[in-house]
Amino acid sequence: MKSPVIQKLNVLDTLETNYMPYAMSVIISRALPEIDGLKPSHRKLLYTMYGMGLLKGSLTKSANIVGQTMKIHPHGDMAIYETMVRMTKGNESLLLPLVESKGNFGRCYSRDMAFASPRYTEAKLMPVAAEFFQAINKDTVPFVPNYDNTSKEPVLLPVTFPSILANPNHGIAVGMASNFCSFNLTELCNATIAFLEDERDKVFSLLQAPDFSTGAQLLYDEKELHRIYETGHGSFSLRAVYQYHKEDNCIEITEIPYTTTLEAIMEKLVSLMKAGKLKEVNDIRDETDLKGLKLTLDLKKNTDPTALMTRLFRQTTLQDTFSCNFNLIVKGQPKVLGINGILTEWLHFRQECLKRQFAYEMAEQEKTLHLLKGLEKILLDIDKAIRIIRETHKDKEVVPNLMEVFAIDEVQAEYVAEIKLRHLNREHLLKQTRQLKNLRASIKDLKDMINSPDLQKEYIISDLKRVRDTYGQPRRTKIIDREDVPQASPAVMISHYNLKVFLTKDGYLKKIPLTSLRGNFDHKLKPKDYIIQEVEGENKDDLILLSSAQKAYKLKLYELEDLKTSDLGLYLPNLVPMEPEEKILYAVSTSDYTGHMLFGFRNGKMAKIPLSAYETKTNRKVLANAFADEPLRGIRYLTEETELLAVSNINKVLIFDTGQINPKTTRHSMGVQVLKSKKDSELVALMALDQVQLENPDYYRAKIPAVGAYLKKTDSLCLTEEGETAENITLLELMPTHNTENDDQ
Repeated sequence: MKSPVIQKLNVLDTLETNYMPYAMSVIISRALPEIDGLKPSHRKLLYTMYGMGLLKGSLTKSANIVGQTMKIHPHGDMAIYETMVRMTKGNESLLLPLVESKGNFGRCYSRDMAFASPRYTEAKLMPVAAEFFQAINKDTVPFVPNYDNTSKEPVLLPVTFPSILANPNHGIAVGMASNFCSFNLTELCNATIAFLEDERDKVFSLLQAPDFSTGAQLLYDEKELHRIYETGHGSFSLRAVYQYHKEDNCIEITEIPYTTTLEAIMEKLVSLMKAGKLKEVNDIRDETDLKGLKLTLDLKKNTDPTALMTRLFRQTTLQDTFSCNFNLIVKGQPKVLGINGILTEWLHFRQECLKRQFAYEMAEQEKTLHLLKGLEKILLDIDKAIRIIRETHKDKEVVPNLMEVFAIDEVQAEYVAEIKLRHLNREHLLKQTRQLKNLRASIKDLKDMINSPDLQKEYIISDLKRVRDTYGQPRRTKIIDREDVPQASPAVMISHYNLKVFLTKDGYLKKIPLTSLRGNFDHKLKPKDYIIQEVEGENKDDLILLSSAQKAYKLKLYELEDLKTSDLGLYLPNLVPMEPEEKILYAVSTSDYTGHMLFGFRNGKMAKIPLSAYETKTNRKVLANAFADEPLRGIRYLTEETELLAVSNINKVLIFDTGQINPKTTRHSMGVQVLKSKKDSELVALMALDQVQLENPDYYRAKIPAVGAYLKKTDSLCLTEEGETAENITLLELMPTHNTENDDQ
């Protein structure tokens, strides 16, 4: 058995030999557009259709076009067909479509609306495509052999306007990419005319902003657009157009950014709904038809459509970014150019086309002039010319004899000899020779055109005005100032809906939307665990958790996961940095930090602290010294002044008005004495009047501070029934450590 032959290769040499030619081929011959605004695949397809007579002829099957294109474009039929699909009017990819279409060519804004097979669809060139073939038969551009050397094809097309900026174009090469936005043809022609007239300061103002076939709105940022115009790099934002129909309470989206698809938007909307982040929407419907795109959102009652759309612009591709990279091939080299650079290169290209055209026309006219000069000499003695022809014995001697007698060259003699007998009348010959004057003037004009850049610019300007007036259309993409667009504040980005927060003794938290609570009140809890508090709020609220370590933990409710009653809940030590023995005692939900917190301590003192004392500008999540470091016996959130009931461990009861307690600005204040001590009694509970059964509440009422009255045998308090909420439970068993020597419940 022969040993394998191992050949050592230099990586750099291998890359240069094998990879570099491929990379250059992709860059130059496939992915990047050239100065005529076309990639090779586009150019070959259009030239084939032009050669088939489809500029003025009738529609033909797309399969026929694809087959003919393969003669100069050696690629698969579907690759060629997909190229044609994008250029059609029916697909709506191009702002200035070049191919007229009949049949289903799909839509650029839909991923699922697939185009039909080429055997079913028909196409021809749009009238504007004639501007790509202006005088192409007059040597305006060079031709090269096709891949099998059986025919020739143009290197570029002599387009009469800067089409590179008239249609969007995207390409990914090896190590570089290209992404052109499109501009309105009328604005583009006006800006190009100003550029040619050396009024370049007007170019940016005339070329207002990009324009796209899918419409939508462009958020105008003058500074960023100027950067794009100057460097060819930059980005801008596009956003969808919608209408709100109050009678149906729905939003209809009719235009979307060019960079996205209807399906991508719907998938994101559906995912938001499944995640519970789009509760304002009842249903999403795709109502796109032959009339155009339409996406309908059915809204719930009292939904603010403007706020909802502002949020969706941030959360979906209803607002998207278009990144510009004006990278194109100029004379075989890739270049990234701004608008002025592109117009400069296009002007050079167009002038070269015109010079070739004028040179071709001048050569043809000089040929005619040369022939007519010979005819003019014959005209001086036409009878003599006839006699020479008649008396010459051999056919091959006719031309030499005419050359000798009239002193003309062979070409002129051949022309005279080929004149028909019926044209040998003086009237016809005089008519022909009268062209001499016009030809000489025309040749002089052509020479001036070839040698004068100013005359060439005038010619180009006349073409641009004709193109503008013939094919110009109103803008589709509306321009709105970015500063006029309402910015999505954090509050707007939050989905608004009502909910309840449940807090359990063992430290579990459940955030449950009210829609999930309808008829479902059987909570899943750990053994021996029970709910100690139920708090109502909105998804946009802040949640303040007060702990046994005199700390306040702040959470954003919208950041917490929506749960169901069948869920165990979120374990609080995983949400906030609690100590091992620390317990959460009370929860408050607020959006505006109004109201007061009332803390009742074992010594009978109570502190009323404004809830605004827990509001921080820096959004801190942990606040120390949330209340006084004193054994706590009750917490209440007061939205308004009310009457509460204080209970001591010797069954003394006091009903007092919270309005009698003056607020303290310091969170850790001990407050004021409310329940006086008797026989070393202590406060053990703080309750609401609607939680107790009292025959005569006035019996217990007193102005603070007061000792209170003994509880009558006929009255009931119901302090610590397991399973009750915090309204009926003391904080004694929630505190990790406390003195119970005098607790007598």
